[in-house]
Amino acid sequence: MRKNNPFTISFGKTPARYINRVSQKNQIMEDWTSDLPSSQVYMITGIRGSGKTVLMTEICNSFKEDPSWIVINLNPDRDMLQSTAAKLYDVPGNKKIFSEAELNFSAFGLGVSAKNTVPVTDIENAIEQMLRQIAKHNKKVLIAVDEVSNTEHIRVFAATFQILIRENLPVFLLMTGLYDNIQNIQNVKTLTFLYRAPKVKLEPLNPAAVKAAYKEIFDISNDMAASMTRLTKGYSFAFQVLGYLYWQHGEGTLLQDVIPEFDQYLSEYVYEKVWSELSDLDQKIIILIAANDIKDISALHSLMEISPQQLYLYKKRLVSSGIIRETGRARIEIALPRFEDFVMLEVGM
Repeated sequence: MRKNNPFTISFGKTPARYINRVSQKNQIMEDWTSDLPSSQVYMITGIRGSGKTVLMTEICNSFKEDPSWIVINLNPDRDMLQSTAAKLYDVPGNKKIFSEAELNFSAFGLGVSAKNTVPVTDIENAIEQMLRQIAKHNKKVLIAVDEVSNTEHIRVFAATFQILIRENLPVFLLMTGLYDNIQNIQNVKTLTFLYRAPKVKLEPLNPAAVKAAYKEIFDISNDMAASMTRLTKGYSFAFQVLGYLYWQHGEGTLLQDVIPEFDQYLSEYVYEKVWSELSDLDQKIIILIAANDIKDISALHSLMEISPQQLYLYKKRLVSSGIIRETGRARIEIALPRFEDFVMLEVGM
């Protein structure tokens, strides 16, 4: 009986087989487990399908194995302060801690009204008091928020989190988000502390690791594994899609036989959304690169009617967003696999 497909095309779900981001994971975990963490906030950024959620989940699961850590996940589309208080209250053992400290959170629908104690009525104060009691029991709290954007819920929560940090409370924040969304949050005047928060940008997967994974899973030749690796360009979602399709087609499948489906999955799951979110000038730059097979900035500038300074800013944003990458001094290429083909079809060229 054939085993289950170890790859997945579902976003947000940790695949049975994926390439670990060891250095990025260790960077965050080693900092937060040190005696004096350099930052209590980390932001994981990258293009859609780059593995942000998978890395965040892996980090959270590692901290969950440590009994001195409490890990909670928040939905950025809900009242995040209320959710924080409710989830902290529901952690096994915390109700007893809060009760022994005679803390009354009944105003928020948490527990029953305690006798002879005045209810806490401010949500920020409630969270602060919870964290103080948690700290007395030598525990730390990790709050994880996936796919943040510049919304009222995020702004209010981040402003409160800044207060909690100033109060030297043992609370840590791990967020994921697209480059532009992270930038928009940082630009809020009251949240400038986020500029100092380390950003972990997810770069392409290690090609040696991708090749080794394909070779092991499919028991294929070096040349075949290398060809599959080149096709993915190190893009995490492409690694999953290609592996998923190759597994579905079965042993002996030729690579060219899965490329049409490969293109379709990338287009429908990621590229159409990525393309729609680009500005007109961003799209024009990508079209010029794709249509003319441009590899250096000077060739691109010769086709553009904008100043070198403007082109530099657009190039910088496209690189930061993960759509193009720099391959050397003034050298560029499209970072996403077969995105050029998608663009040419999209614009009818």
